[in-house]
Amino acid sequence: MAGDGEAGWARSRISVPRPQGGPGRAIAQRLTLAALILLGTVVVVYLGRDGYADNQGSPLSLLDAAYYATVSLSTTGYGDIAPITPSARLVNVLVITPARVIFLILLVGTTLEVLTERSREAIRVGRWRRRVDQHVVVVGYGVKGRSAVRALRADGVPADQIVVVDPDQHALAEAGRDGLTTVVGSGTRTAVLREALTERARAVIISTDSDEANVLITLTVRDLAPNAVVVAAVREAENIPLLRRGGADQVVTSSDAAGRMLGLATRSPRVVDVFEDLLTSEVGLRLTERAAAEQEVGRGPRECLDPVLALVRAGRLIRYDEPEAAPIRRGDRLITVRDVGDHPDPGGTG
Repeated sequence: MAGDGEAGWARSRISVPRPQGGPGRAIAQRLTLAALILLGTVVVVYLGRDGYADNQGSPLSLLDAAYYATVSLSTTGYGDIAPITPSARLVNVLVITPARVIFLILLVGTTLEVLTERSREAIRVGRWRRRVDQHVVVVGYGVKGRSAVRALRADGVPADQIVVVDPDQHALAEAGRDGLTTVVGSGTRTAVLREALTERARAVIISTDSDEANVLITLTVRDLAPNAVVVAAVREAENIPLLRRGGADQVVTSSDAAGRMLGLATRSPRVVDVFEDLLTSEVGLRLTERAAAEQEVGRGPRECLDPVLALVRAGRLIRYDEPEAAPIRRGDRLITVRDVGDHPDPGGTG
């Protein structure tokens, strides 16, 4: 676990999404054009090499032409090679000199572009730090992390309220293309989690592929953000107690759940279809948690507007068939099944 002294080292690791069409392509195009100008100048000088002479009186070789083009375009001009015929001097006036000006503009423009983009990036990061609060931090942008982000976006969480932490640059590049703020580094390091402003987060999703790392990350997150909702993935069910003791509010077991689904599919494939439908928020049915509507207070779960699977009362989960589930009370939150195309929840989703 990293100490606070690493914060300065990690500060440059954060990346806020930039507007479409960043400077990278423009810089590459400028450098390519500068190289083409240099190559074209070499060809022009070499083709007219009979009009040039060096201070040793030797004929110009291709290397000499490249040398002359380089020192001329860079305005160094040692004078050891010079045009001596009128035609060569005319070429210098009409071709070499304009090429020199364009070449310098390209190089200076590229340098300014890099410096300007660094300033813009610093401004974007500073603005993001001042603005972000009650966001969601996703540690690990593998299959589970990407699915978690898709679920968040489908539930209406804006992209600028999601921060992805991962040591893999390729994964972060994909997250950046999705419009997410990214922090490169291991979520087991305190400094990296501080860069994601985890202490201000309302929720943290821990979805790396290592149970050991998830346990350590959970401990670190709980220390930084004691009030945040911490949800962790785990591959082996035997590690659930460790995550619970480490401070995870919810633990999702991926391997056991997948195994149960595979076994169930052999004898009840349509049940698996329903599960898949519930877990996919874009179409069909979805699970949702909402406050009990005023007209539902005093009724039983079977009398509600939507099919109720369970309710949450004073932080306790109560199944719909338990005796204390009825009647529904004010302040209860209902876990229901709804159609994605239905109108907003009658009790609100807040």
